[in-house]
Amino acid sequence: MKRTKVVDALKCTDFGKDINVKGWVRSHRSSKAVDFIALNDGSTINNIQVVVDPATVDAETLKSITTGACLSVVGTLVESQGKGQTSEIQCKEIEVYGLCPADYPMQKKGQSFEYMRKYAHLRLRTNTFGAVFRIRHNMAIAIHKYFHDHGFYYFHTPIVTASDCEGAGNMFQVTTLDLDRVAKVGEVDYSKDFFGTKTSLTVSGQLEGELGATALGAIYTFGPTFRAENSNTPRHLAEFWMVEPEVAFLDQEGLMDLEEDFIKYCVNWALDNCRDDLEFLNKMIDKGLIARLEGVLNSDFVHLPYTEGIRILQEAIANGKKFEFPCEWGDDLASEHERFLVEEHFKRPVIMTNYPKAIKAFYMKIDEEESGFGGKSGQTVQGTDVLFPQIGEIIGGSVREESYDKLMGEIESRNIPMKDMTWYLDTRKYGSCPHAGFGLGFERLILFVTGMQNIRDVIPFPRTPKNAEF
Repeated sequence: MKRTKVVDALKCTDFGKDINVKGWVRSHRSSKAVDFIALNDGSTINNIQVVVDPATVDAETLKSITTGACLSVVGTLVESQGKGQTSEIQCKEIEVYGLCPADYPMQKKGQSFEYMRKYAHLRLRTNTFGAVFRIRHNMAIAIHKYFHDHGFYYFHTPIVTASDCEGAGNMFQVTTLDLDRVAKVGEVDYSKDFFGTKTSLTVSGQLEGELGATALGAIYTFGPTFRAENSNTPRHLAEFWMVEPEVAFLDQEGLMDLEEDFIKYCVNWALDNCRDDLEFLNKMIDKGLIARLEGVLNSDFVHLPYTEGIRILQEAIANGKKFEFPCEWGDDLASEHERFLVEEHFKRPVIMTNYPKAIKAFYMKIDEEESGFGGKSGQTVQGTDVLFPQIGEIIGGSVREESYDKLMGEIESRNIPMKDMTWYLDTRKYGSCPHAGFGLGFERLILFVTGMQNIRDVIPFPRTPKNAEF
């Protein structure tokens, strides 16, 4: 008999029909007269109830079925007599694929997320993580659909690279050299390495994405990126996924419109396509989740110049607001500052613009107008960072500097090695054009959409300092 997925069995109203469902036991309740087994195969947050007459199944087999066991059940689909479900299965046959002994780590309910991170290979089977990763799948689908429908081309940028996009230097090196021998010699001859030069895992596909935008008009990348920062925080991973569109002939206003439209599309997709999982997470994880998601859709994002944001924060401090970190003009805002602006002051998402040049990347377009900082021009750049409740910065974007001379000036003033920048400068040397783009941390989007609190809980196998298991 062909298997029926649980999600389809729960929707079926062809009562009286025999079906076969397969999955893992979520719970098993026994009595002398009847047993109830809740079965789930990962296709939905909802379990299907299997009603078993103990007289029809071997007693030892029935007794051995515990939480986590894997079963195949054949039975009759009937209308459920219980609340909260439309159908259930009157069991005729049970085949046990795999028993689950008493030391199964996910056996008990109410385990902490910290505890479950120790068992990343098994936590996927729980209701919470099933919901999170079904939503993650749907967000990936939404991203591809949005850009496809808006005329963007999916552009694959390299994972192994010789350039450091951000100029931060926190990169994982890639090499085939014998490190023990290199250590003894005390120097590295990269001409003998696999690529003939020093290479690392990419921190961003943006620079290569700009090449695509100047050829195809509008592209987006969506792939893994890596940063070797020793950050053990709920907001940082060493391996994470980035979505990075780049668009030729796009100015700052157009970029902000794109950022807002894109992220609202993703949130709306989640509400339309992940309702059962969102309702579960709203009930069990974050009771304000759905209201917050709907609030994003119903709000116009605030466009806030950095200088004005600093003024608001300093005014709040003067009125008694306490922050852990300082916020003077020229400081890179901390998450607490960003969340204050979004959650307390404006009570809606904010796109912060025109940051001080010194705290942003070398490739951002320099403002020619007065910056608000002592009336001087050339002090700020056309950045457009989207700040969200619960998260802080969820998107980092900017108009890119298209002037060869200005870009060269920034590269030289920041001591970025020219050998890594020649190919990038060619985009400004040969037919330069205005262009803009942004980067969305995919896991931060999943954090917001699911209401989860730690970024390690929205990626199947988190890579963090001292942790590369599974």
